[in-house]
Parts: sequence; structure tokens; C-alpha cells
Amino acid sequence: MFWFGKIVAALLLPPVGPLLVVIAGLACMSRRPRLGRALAYAGTGSLTVLSVPLVAAWLTAAVADADFLAPGTAVQADAIVLLGAGTRGFAPEYGTDAPTTLSLERVRYAARLAKSLGLPVAVSGGAVFGGDPEAAVLGAILTTEFGILPRWLEPRSRNTHENAVELAAILIPAGVRRVVVVTHGVDTRRGRREMQAAGFDVVMAPTVVPGSQISSVRDLVPSIAALRGSTLALYEMLGNLRATLGGIP
Repeated sequence: MFWFGKIVAALLLPPVGPLLVVIAGLACMSRRPRLGRALAYAGTGSLTVLSVPLVAAWLTAAVADADFLAPGTAVQADAIVLLGAGTRGFAPEYGTDAPTTLSLERVRYAARLAKSLGLPVAVSGGAVFGGDPEAAVLGAILTTEFGILPRWLEPRSRNTHENAVELAAILIPAGVRRVVVVTHGVDTRRGRREMQAAGFDVVMAPTVVPGSQISSVRDLVPSIAALRGSTLALYEMLGNLRATLGGIP
């Protein structure tokens, strides 16, 4: 079921989803030219719109449900939970697996919170596509580059739901129930839902929560980064739909 969901998401989400629509339009252009043109325009148009930074910000704002945790905010919690966001295979410049940009952003923020709040850290994430578990990779970065030794590593989970379930099996028996969850703004709603369903009392601490206002003309110019942001937001919308269908409040 896990891999089925991954395949379905890959086929529906940009850029593959819109490109498949374009290909379908071109394929039926000779027999049904109106339908073919409509599909080609729809696929091209949606890919273009989703590549606009302002649209990506709107989609992220629509799916997020937590603001920044302001610096200096007093937080009562038992631990900080760092949810992994992927690793990139063997990185020859490091001689080992390395975090993705998203994971590194979370690691940096988790380290900052650990120092300011004085709380122990739990790192969650398994090996989805082989290699070292995310928890081990991110835990090593926390230790060697930020001086924070994680107290718990959870190396089995492959998605947010499994993050929450596997963490609950480790932390709740240790008396940890109220946790500060470090993730991205786009992930906050699903992260909150899954962690609460697993039995945690949650304080969300998102990093990278983009604004939805036009700050410059660049916010209206399509870019690869914006397309990636739109894809992440749509992915989280699908994840929230699946959680709802699964009975998670």
C-alpha cells in the first residue's frame, strides 16, 4: 500500500501529471482535435500556473495550519521531534549519505531550538530508497556540525504516519508526550494530525512558512523552485485527504 500511494502521487503530481495530460492531448489530436487541443492547453497551462511563486505560496498557506514559533517563545515540552525530509544517496564529497535541502533546513532549526529550549531531541526517518536511515544521517549532522547529540533515533518510518506511530512506540513509554515538532510549514497540518492521533500533545515548530503577498515582480515569474513548492503543497493535500479517509481527525 505504501508503494502504491507513492506511485499514484508521482503520476498525479506535477510535473508528471500535467505532462501526461499534454501527451494525452497530443495523442488524440488527429482524431479529436478539439479535445486534444483542450488537454494540451490544460496540461501546459496548469504546469505554468503551478510554477508561479505566488501560486506556490498560496497553496502552501492553504495547507499549512501553524505560524512560526517566534524566537524567545517559552515552550513547555518534554522533547523536540525532528521529522526527516529525505536524504540523497551516497554523497562522494562527504563520503556518506547526505541530507536533502529540506532535511538540512529542519536540522538547522531543530538544533537552534534544542539550544534555546534546552530539550532533548528525537530524530525520525527510515531508509525509503535504500542507504542509511534518515534518522542516522540527520542525527550525525546534528552531532558533528551543530553539537547536539540526539537522545532518540527512530530509523524505521517511511512517511509522516509511520513517523508518528514509530515515535510513539519509543517516546511514550519513556514518559515523553508533549513534543515540539520540527517540520516545514507545508507539512504542519498533516504532521499535527498524525502526531496527535499517535497520542502526543503537539507544539508545531515549522521552518520556511512563505508569505502569500506579492513582494516583487519575481513572485509572478515561473520558476523551478516554485513548481517544487506547489508539488509539495499538493502532495500534502493528498496526504491530508488520505488521513481523513483513514479516520484521523
